[in-house]
Amino acid sequence: MKKYKVTLQKDEREDLEAITRKGSHQSQRVVNALVLLNCDEGEFNEYRMRGVDVANVLRISMRKVDRVKKRFVEEGLGAALGSRQGQRVHEKKADGDFEAHLVALSCSKPPQGFARWSLRLLADRVVELQYIDSVSHETIRRVLKKGLD
Repeated sequence: MKKYKVTLQKDEREDLEAITRKGSHQSQRVVNALVLLNCDEGEFNEYRMRGVDVANVLRISMRKVDRVKKRFVEEGLGAALGSRQGQRVHEKKADGDFEAHLVALSCSKPPQGFARWSLRLLADRVVELQYIDSVSHETIRRVLKKGLD
């Protein structure tokens, strides 16, 4: 049972063939183009390979072949070639008020027994002072680095 059937139009085939033949493209973009060209069941394809054969020839997994075909059918040619953005959206914890408190704290005298502020010390202190509910030392680093740029 085939779940996703790839049928390319003539212009799509020409674009994919151009990607595989010339120019400098990302390797995964070329591999995805080859997968689509070889799995094409449209009228413009003279020779169609099975997904297993495509995976063996290109030395990729059958799962990758299925993912490329699925993205082509559901999202279109651009997504299948790999030009898609990340789907995750993260809300920023560090707003301007928090950043101001953090910079002021980092410029202050470090705690007793320490020569200077570390990122982890700063992260613990801003949580302790309730400027933010929780924060990682990496977020502290990014905020302080952004102030230097």
